[in-house]
Amino acid sequence: MPPPLPSLADLHTGGKRAVAAALAAVETARGTPALAALLDEAAAAARAQVLGLTGPPGVGKSTLTNVLVRQARAAGRTVAVLAVDPSSRRTGGALLGDRARLKTDPEDRGIFIRSMAARDRLGGLSDHAVGAAVLLRAVFDLVIVETVGVGQSEADIDLIADTVVLCIQPASGDSLQFMKAGVMELPDVIAVTKADMTESSRRAAADVSGALALAGGASEWRVPVVRLSATTGEGLEDFAAAVANHAAYLAGQDRRAGRRAAQERRWVEEAIKVRFGTEGLKRARLLAPPEGGPFSREAFIASCLTGG
Repeated sequence: MPPPLPSLADLHTGGKRAVAAALAAVETARGTPALAALLDEAAAAARAQVLGLTGPPGVGKSTLTNVLVRQARAAGRTVAVLAVDPSSRRTGGALLGDRARLKTDPEDRGIFIRSMAARDRLGGLSDHAVGAAVLLRAVFDLVIVETVGVGQSEADIDLIADTVVLCIQPASGDSLQFMKAGVMELPDVIAVTKADMTESSRRAAADVSGALALAGGASEWRVPVVRLSATTGEGLEDFAAAVANHAAYLAGQDRRAGRRAAQERRWVEEAIKVRFGTEGLKRARLLAPPEGGPFSREAFIASCLTGG
């Protein structure tokens, strides 16, 4: 018989062990009423700022994450990192194991790091990763979700992040790749990494700024392009200001509440689509699930579609 799920109160008082047990349950107890209830409670109790970092391998996301973790702890904020790696075809597990690249004090109870496999979502977020992020943002002050992907697979980060940061490496052709992939409407902040490659970095920033201007868009938010080097510290203050400005933008007119409500609707739709396909999603849209949290609504719809 599986062990009982920890409560949300347990996650606040039980330290890393309780959080790790809850994240394990997200993968092993999927679809159970107890887990749906815990995830719904966590979704309603969201407290963290969720920062999503995405971009191709080698762009410097883990180095930037290390810096952001140190800054958060220096400011007295608790922080969790959810590193979503490509899946191993052989084991299904996380292929890169981002925890190995993040340098933190294992005795620091204010830091929690977890790697998860993207499973069949390429560089995107599996249902398990969404559930894990929902739990983490109910417990910590800052949650950093780091994903790997090229092209449209980055779009999944928008399922959970309040602020999406697209990281681009100079002299790599990334800017042209992202223009072709049509993801310029995705990021809230664009970080051109390795600013110590001065000329290449400036050229990449100019290319991306030009792509943003061509993409246009109706949003009131104007996406800033920041050159930074997590190694030398160049541009980190500008990056922090860009993220803070976006948080302030979301705070106005209840934009963050609206964004999160839209995300919850997408969680349900994505989960149903993955499990039942597009036809199942069409049938699901004809149903009228009861009031409640997104994970209970998903369970209700799944039950209806399977005849349960």
